[in-house]
Amino acid sequence: MLALVGEGEMEQEFDAKLKIQNNNSANNNTQRSKSFAFRAPQENFTIQDFELGKIYGVGSYSKVVRAKKKDTANVYALKIMDKKFITKENKTAYVKLERIVLDQLDHPGVVRLFFTFQDTFSLYMALESCEGGELFDQITRKGRLSEDEARFYAAEVVDALEYIHSMGLIHRDIKPENLLLTSDGHIKIADFGSVKPMQDSRITVLPNAASDDKACTFMGTAAYVPPEVLNSSPATFGNDLWALGCTLYQMLSGTSPFRDASEWLIFQRIIARDIRFPSYFSNEARDLIDQLLDIDPSRRPGAGPDGYASLKNHPFFSGIDWENLRTQTPPRLAMEPKAPSTHSSGDEQDPSWNPSHIGDGSVRPNDGNGGASSTSEAGSVTRLASIDSFDSKWKQFLDPGESVLMISMVKKIQKLTNKKVQLILTNKPKLIYVDPSKLVVKCNIIWSDNPNDLSIQVTSPSQFKICTPKKVISFEDAKNRAQQWKKAIEALQNR
Repeated sequence: MLALVGEGEMEQEFDAKLKIQNNNSANNNTQRSKSFAFRAPQENFTIQDFELGKIYGVGSYSKVVRAKKKDTANVYALKIMDKKFITKENKTAYVKLERIVLDQLDHPGVVRLFFTFQDTFSLYMALESCEGGELFDQITRKGRLSEDEARFYAAEVVDALEYIHSMGLIHRDIKPENLLLTSDGHIKIADFGSVKPMQDSRITVLPNAASDDKACTFMGTAAYVPPEVLNSSPATFGNDLWALGCTLYQMLSGTSPFRDASEWLIFQRIIARDIRFPSYFSNEARDLIDQLLDIDPSRRPGAGPDGYASLKNHPFFSGIDWENLRTQTPPRLAMEPKAPSTHSSGDEQDPSWNPSHIGDGSVRPNDGNGGASSTSEAGSVTRLASIDSFDSKWKQFLDPGESVLMISMVKKIQKLTNKKVQLILTNKPKLIYVDPSKLVVKCNIIWSDNPNDLSIQVTSPSQFKICTPKKVISFEDAKNRAQQWKKAIEALQNR
């Protein structure tokens, strides 16, 4: 067992930073305002009170896991946040704000927070579990949605956004991955980690629980960021409406409107408003998206003087019963293809889930190599690790449904120094290497099925070169898998 020094000091330091007000109570360690009572209480639970299942998602300082309370059998989406990272990266105010905002929101289109708890290493938020998965998954499985399906989902997002904006909040990260589906297929907006309260917000924001002071700070995801944010203009409700337009486009086409090879190119297309509509878009859909993606945020439907009436009355939403929207029958969900498994239900713990890094138990070191195997003798690519079967911190670099074929901590050989990087090959296919300390992609090696544009040269059992027309990158794999990297990449090129 790895001994940890100063656990108590770390917990005390974090609790001091997380404190909402200096309101001491002999019977309750939770600090609360005399004028504010949380709807979702802070409980004295431990992680051992839950059966942990599959991982729903992974972020920079948190992961969301399916968790069943052992004594009640209630299922939650348990958001587990790393205290040490939060304090080190000065994210405490964001975490507190998300908790406070979720506690006060009450709408069928917003995920509910049930309770929180904490231990030495982690903070936990027990959120409503949306068993239907992400809207992104539905788009991926179906290729693209029909206009009727997109209309229903977009209407439910509009309904929830109208409520969020009426509370004086900007979500700032609307995208298909943050639009979750209940088991019967209704939309709920999730992930309020980027939320921004406006000055006239109806949300009670307690001391030291505020987002960035400058509302123009870049937040969200590149493909859905509006041009005014890139130009450092103050955030407005129009930011979310731009993201709604991007999301509607993605529902109908299967891809985001400004998708490109890099964030820089995406930003250039956003600033230039380079939109290309597929010919199969109806006139109504094209017109609504065109208006939502107006360069002037005040002209976007829902942001002008007419409020959400102008958005709801758009011809695209003809036939929507806004008063009874949540009682309507939603589109049928496309289920995930089931892989052979020895598990009989989603309640059983994911065998790849290793909770040893959370709670107050022991901590095991992990070299990040995930269990890697090799390609078969015939040269066909075998799935070496799923996104849940290696250290979950690498999952953030994958798209939903994307699988890792080979992953290893290798040395990037340079003239003066060698640097350790995490090299990842996926079935997309995609080949990237990541700085393991900063958790940022250092290089996305442009894929090509043409050996003249992408080739692998093995120089020794441990060393190999990845060659492209613009550069040659040398790596050393301490486990002598140079030949396996070559076979895996060439098998993808030849499939």
